[in-house]
Parts: sequence; C-alpha cells; structure tokens
Amino acid sequence: MDKNQPQVYDEYIKALMNISQAITSDLFIEDLLKLIVIVTAKVTDSAICSLWMVDENEKPPMIKLKSTQAIAPEYVKDRSLYLNEGVVGYVASTKKPLVIKDVLKNRRFKEKEMARKLGLVSMMGVPLKLKDERVLGVLNCFTSSPHDFSETEINLVTAVANQSALAILNAELMVKTKVIQEELETRKIVDRAKEILMLRRKLKVEEAYRWIQKRSMNTRKSIRQVAEAILLSDELYND
Repeated sequence: MDKNQPQVYDEYIKALMNISQAITSDLFIEDLLKLIVIVTAKVTDSAICSLWMVDENEKPPMIKLKSTQAIAPEYVKDRSLYLNEGVVGYVASTKKPLVIKDVLKNRRFKEKEMARKLGLVSMMGVPLKLKDERVLGVLNCFTSSPHDFSETEINLVTAVANQSALAILNAELMVKTKVIQEELETRKIVDRAKEILMLRRKLKVEEAYRWIQKRSMNTRKSIRQVAEAILLSDELYND
C-alpha cells in the first residue's frame, strides 16, 4: 500500500465503477462476491481479501466466509462464526471498521495459527452496510507486512464495502424476483394441467393434483415438467 495518493484514488474509483456496474448486471451472487474480493485485493494491495456474509436463517445468526481471492487451503476451508465471535463477528455486530496492526498480538483474532502459516500481519475489516444501517457482511483485507491503515484507506474501503452491499442486495432481489416469477408461472401451468385432467379423466380438483404428484414421483420429473407434458399432449390431441 505504498502507492501515492492520486494513484490510490484512481484505483478506488475504478473499483467503485466495477462494482457499480455489477449492480445493474445479472451476475450470479457467487460471481459478484468473487468480483468484489478480487477488485478489493487489487486496489488495497492485500495478501488476502475475504468477504463474509451474515446468515439470518441460522438461529442465532451466523457469519460465514463466502468468497476470497486466496487459494491457500488453510484459508478457503468452510468457516463460520457467531456474531459475538472473532474480529469478523465484532465488525458485523458493532457496524464499525476495525484495524489491527498485528493479528498475532490481538486477543479478538482467533485464528493465529493460520495467520502464522500464511504470513498475515495487519488487517482491516469493514462492514457491508446499507443506508438503513443493516449489515450484510464484512470485508477483510490482510497484509503480509506491518501496515498502518490511514483514515483515507479506511474511508475508501468503506465506500467499496457499502457499494458492494448495494450490489449484493440487488443480486439477491433479482434472484428472489426470478424465483417468484417461476413459482407463479409453475402455478399457472399446473392449474391448466389440472383443468385438462378434470375434463379428460373426469377427476375432481384434488384428484387431478394427486395424479400429477404421483406421475411426478414415478417418472422422477418435477411437477412442472409433468404439467407441461399434459399441456403438450392436449395441444397435440386438439390439432
């Protein structure tokens, strides 16, 4: 992180532009998270950059490692923490950046053996925070030599993290929208298939649906696939 100031700003602006473009794209969430860590690692000149996401479906909520540009097996293994655990949980729960000069000497940093193996020294963790103060995750940057993160660096990475939070939220909403659209479309197709069965086989509504379910189990096809086959068969019958 020995770049001069104009270069630093230029790199961060490019990073924000890359992530901003992702907000309006149809990237899969995994690809988006990978883009964020790669871009952040490049502009911060970090040895390792990692992105952790809060999982509200867990009770109590957990924060899990979701992406990193690192390839070391010690780091990329499945890892999860409670929100009151470790430096990642601390950043997520306090909603504030955390800077550590030497992770081996910090009581909050739990994975000291891993840090020794990978030669990690200083770190900065910032929350991925939305305007309503909701924290989606934490973005971590590690250096391989002692580094004093400046206020400018913290602010710039925070800007990247907040832009990332927007991109992730947008990606999740797009996925949910697609799922809802598919569910509605499936419901329409199944309803039309039931109507055909009721007409052709003289079945009641419940009987028609059970017929589709049984066919789905016997053929190992989805209910939608069975319903679509019924519609196709009816079209051919009527031609």
